[in-house]
Amino acid sequence: MTDGGGATRGDEVGTRILDAALQILRARGPRAVTMQAIVEATGIAKTTIYRRHPNRRALLTAALAGLVIRPSIPPGSSREQRLGWVISQSSDVIANGIGGGGFAALLTDEDPDFSDAFREILGAHRGLAIEVLGDDSGDADTVIDMIVGGYVAELARTGAVDTSWCDRILAVLNPGN
Repeated sequence: MTDGGGATRGDEVGTRILDAALQILRARGPRAVTMQAIVEATGIAKTTIYRRHPNRRALLTAALAGLVIRPSIPPGSSREQRLGWVISQSSDVIANGIGGGGFAALLTDEDPDFSDAFREILGAHRGLAIEVLGDDSGDADTVIDMIVGGYVAELARTGAVDTSWCDRILAVLNPGN
């Protein structure tokens, strides 16, 4: 069974390729994700990488595809639990998904192939987040924009997002609980 990214479960080589691509993306942005950079990061032969991913865009798409897979939230969760889930998952997609380098490239559209691929991933994540928030969230699109914008603002302001950030955002978006 494949993970949607050219690797199969138990496929250590495929996993190493995708992990390296994400690590390079997070640190240096999408332009740095090249087949040669993956070779240098993993020691895996370029021919092996090309057998799994025929080009750079396919490699980036495969690496990003894993970001859509999110843990589920139990049915019947409270509004506060659902909001907390959306906050933590949204910040995780940035922090442990594309990282600051990838996010900066998305904002500047420096690599249109990457931007297109990641916007598809964001659309899938956003749809799930809207579904989790449900009807009692008010304007779910705006809530999600506030969460992502708050994360990026914190990162820009301080250079890092500390562990209390999710709790602070939850307290602002869900006052009195």
